Amino acid sequence: MICGSMVAIVTPMSADGNLDWPAWDRLLDFHLREGTEGIVVAGTTGESPALTLEEIEELTRRAVARCRGKLKVVVGAGTYATASTVARTRVLSRLGADAVMLVTPYYNKPTQEGLYRHFMAAADASDVPIILYNVPGRTAVDLLPGTVARLARHSQIAAVKEATGSSSRARKILAACPEAFSLLSGDDATAMELMGAGARGVISVTANVAPRRMRDACDAALRGDFARARSIDTDLRPLHKDLFVEASPIPVKWAVSRMGLIGGAIRLPLVELSPAHHDTVLRAMQAAGVTLKDQAA
Repeated sequence: MICGSMVAIVTPMSADGNLDWPAWDRLLDFHLREGTEGIVVAGTTGESPALTLEEIEELTRRAVARCRGKLKVVVGAGTYATASTVARTRVLSRLGADAVMLVTPYYNKPTQEGLYRHFMAAADASDVPIILYNVPGRTAVDLLPGTVARLARHSQIAAVKEATGSSSRARKILAACPEAFSLLSGDDATAMELMGAGARGVISVTANVAPRRMRDACDAALRGDFARARSIDTDLRPLHKDLFVEASPIPVKWAVSRMGLIGGAIRLPLVELSPAHHDTVLRAMQAAGVTLKDQAA
């Protein structure tokens, strides 16, 4: 089962624009130490639009080699075209990952029937379970609960990452889907609320910066201790908010670089965090008890 605290992991890059493989290993080891239960490779937070398929394959291979059996490895394979999504799913699902995540096709605004056929075609091509990903704020298309329920009947479609932040929608989805189907929050700010409505975890941006605390909050929520989960979440709220002061993953990559885990490089068309926001993000990190590189022993 895909559940608990999962990180939408950033992709480290060198100043020359290439992927930074030593930093990738450091990041993976960091999440293994901190108790993260799963990583999502090449999601939006991982700059998937700026990665080549070959880079995504290598990121996945290395993550599987380092982490398999210790935490779940999920890889993003969604595009705005069904043919390319099917082709990517076929390739990436054969690399040893535990699941493939597929975002709704962006920009071209398919109908619900188009979404249904798109995801069914990809699921038919996959060797591993599929996580649907609904984030209408970025894609301009909304995967509605009724369509999720239709898709949940496919044996390979195991979960949905729901990033609308709506607990009423979460309840509708869960009521219409098989019991084994999982709903995961895709919005840190409302994750504990969605877990109260039946979500089984979160795919988190905040977990890049405060993975142990996100794990503790999810553990508390999953055992029904929502007072404890909300208490932890209170300290994380500045991160939930301020890691989005500019388009993600700009702020979170800057934050992870301040922790000494990666360099500061990011690929165009994204650029480095504006200096005007540095103090805001630093204050959020400090509120969550995050150790900065210059504070480490």
